[in-house]
Amino acid sequence: MNQQTLFTESNEERPFVKGELGRMIFHNESEHFSIASIQVKETNEAFEEKTLVIKGHFSPLEEGETYIFHGEFQTHKKFGTQYVVDMYSRVLPETKEGIVLYLSSDLFHGIGKKTAERIVDHLGEQAITKILEDRTVLEEVPKLPKERADQLYDSLKEHQGFEHVMIHLSQYGFGLKLSQKIYEVFKDQTLSIIEEDPYQLVFRVEGFGFHRADEMARTQQLAHDHPTRIRAACLYMLQKSMSDGHVYLPTEECLVQVEQLLNTGVDPEISFNKLSEQIIHLGEEKHVYIEDDRVYLPSLYFAENGFRRHLERVMDDEVEAEHTQADLLKIIGDIEEEESISYGEDQFQAIEKALSSKLMILTGGPGTGKTTVIKGIIQSFAALNDLSMDPESYDSDQPFPFVLAAPTGRAAKRMNESTGLPASTIHRLLGWDGHEQFEKNQNNPLEGKVLIVDEFSMVDIWLANQLFRAVPSDMQVLLVGDEDQLPSVGPGQVLADLLASQKLPSVQLKEVYRQKEGSKIIQLAHEIKNDECNRNSLSKEHDFNFLPAREHQLTDLVTNIVKKAVDKGIELKELQVLAPMYRTDVGIHRLNEEIQKIINPQSKQKRDIRFKDTIFRKGDKVIQLVNQPEDGVYNGDIGKIVAIFRAEENVDGVEQVVIDYDGKEIVYPKKDLHNIMHAYCTSIHKSQGSEFSIVILPIVRSYRRMLRKNLIYTAITRSKQSLIICGDANAFLEGVQTTDTNLRYTRLNEKLQEDAPEAPLEEEEEDISPYDFME
Repeated sequence: MNQQTLFTESNEERPFVKGELGRMIFHNESEHFSIASIQVKETNEAFEEKTLVIKGHFSPLEEGETYIFHGEFQTHKKFGTQYVVDMYSRVLPETKEGIVLYLSSDLFHGIGKKTAERIVDHLGEQAITKILEDRTVLEEVPKLPKERADQLYDSLKEHQGFEHVMIHLSQYGFGLKLSQKIYEVFKDQTLSIIEEDPYQLVFRVEGFGFHRADEMARTQQLAHDHPTRIRAACLYMLQKSMSDGHVYLPTEECLVQVEQLLNTGVDPEISFNKLSEQIIHLGEEKHVYIEDDRVYLPSLYFAENGFRRHLERVMDDEVEAEHTQADLLKIIGDIEEEESISYGEDQFQAIEKALSSKLMILTGGPGTGKTTVIKGIIQSFAALNDLSMDPESYDSDQPFPFVLAAPTGRAAKRMNESTGLPASTIHRLLGWDGHEQFEKNQNNPLEGKVLIVDEFSMVDIWLANQLFRAVPSDMQVLLVGDEDQLPSVGPGQVLADLLASQKLPSVQLKEVYRQKEGSKIIQLAHEIKNDECNRNSLSKEHDFNFLPAREHQLTDLVTNIVKKAVDKGIELKELQVLAPMYRTDVGIHRLNEEIQKIINPQSKQKRDIRFKDTIFRKGDKVIQLVNQPEDGVYNGDIGKIVAIFRAEENVDGVEQVVIDYDGKEIVYPKKDLHNIMHAYCTSIHKSQGSEFSIVILPIVRSYRRMLRKNLIYTAITRSKQSLIICGDANAFLEGVQTTDTNLRYTRLNEKLQEDAPEAPLEEEEEDISPYDFME
């Protein structure tokens, strides 16, 4: 080639396409995704057409400029052959005439042909490379003002800098998308920062983790006690603590964990004083917040303080009761007659208190009638305020007064089915964009008169803050949950802290109504709840059975139970195996593999697709692992694979899997299959907020480090009609007698006991998610 590029020889040996940009077809600024048409000049690929459509994560290209692209061809059913780019670079002219034309083009303001000729005469045919490597060489060019030299250098950096950085970053295995994010932050300083202090990426590039920076630092031979290494390690330990449910870490505990991380196998060790100094620096730079010897990530500091403040704001507004108890008694009597029910004393108390409270918590175990009370509150509020319960009766000027929400799609669906009213996930209600932005907030609050949130034990401190930011001061709020279930997967224990504070009105439903109907499942749940469970509790009843089995027999036993149930016509969506661990011989992954072999075996009539070590097959039951608000599917949603398409069978030219989520079909390209897994067996944590007709619960001694009272209680209360526990009775009984001793560091309860702050900090309203800091 008679042109210079920023590529090394090894890159040129890769398959490439060289071409001149014809036009940009599409560019998404937020995702850095582009589609363009190029005129092909040269390639070592088996391609003979003159034009080619390219796509990938790259910035808008310059019309008329020539580039070299590396990637792979794909065949799009509708649009034909396309080239998916994973690396590219602009081709720089090499001849004197070409360089003069390039520098005097419209790309470089203020550089005419004569100025360009002087630059090339003085610096030679490697002028562009010399300028990019050392801007001071322009000082030697005659009659070139400093201002114009600076403009030329900045423009060259703008047009060539990213490509140069991208090639360097590719040596570390970074793709185009991450390279774009890094370059956006550091621009022309990117390479010097990577070489001098790669830990800066941890602080300033979303999603860039400590271990990746540490690996880069070792290649640069940075000192093991480098200040930013210590600071990055502190952030890492705080991020890691989130997965254990902590909102903060005590300063000393954080330092001990950082010391263990950094001083393993090094000599000399980093002193405790040096570690302490760097945590102080982090606080001064607002990378962490230190309060009373506790260290917070900013997002969680703002969330804990913000939630407390918004909670108190809502509670400060009084409810003006315009009804007498006689009015309420008459309405309750009408509801009982219409619904053919009779409210218990604690249920009536809950309805009465909710109607007169600005904010109330309703708790109770299975069978205590929480759903009955929710319906009673809604019906009573509607009758007392002469409101229609038909959503069709309302319009944008008069919004529907009842706002129902839950943390998961399945829990929201249950609310809708039990009340007959619209219900949504909290994320959907708030208009989450999939990152950290919410459409609803204090400046654009929710509309309605009553907000009811079910399964509130699942809500972490960050989501609780986002929700209450959007609650207007004149809205009444009812929080519903079971305090004995597992706490939220995310940081905090919001429901438990609210109850412990005793600052909010609350009613605990204790009388068990479904137990009167002969439900052994309900009886067992309450025996566990009240610490009354013993071997006699495992006796067989019409809706419950315990099947003893040794560990090596368990997989066969579970698969046989599932097969018999399916053979009897029970739908897979009504049947769920739950287990606490993934990677054991009887863990979730192994059980999914074995159940798939029995329930949905390989067949010529069914297509399948391999993704890493997993085979997905048409008919498989699968679970969504991440939130995808743009598609309306969320973490924990369960669906069924209804189709698998080969690359040549669809317009996108890639293998695809189609999953049906209760009538909503979502298409997954093969590269996105890491967002799902088989759901014949799921974790107990993933089952929170869901109910199934039949639950099969294996319990063996190899699960022992996970077996806790609240975990087993949560699993059992997922079952509506039939519960089968199989395995080791001793392991089960030990588990229900073991209280979860994993203390979560949270100050919400403590802060609710304090006097309210005089004024909120503006900073605390920032849209920051703790997940911005995760690796």
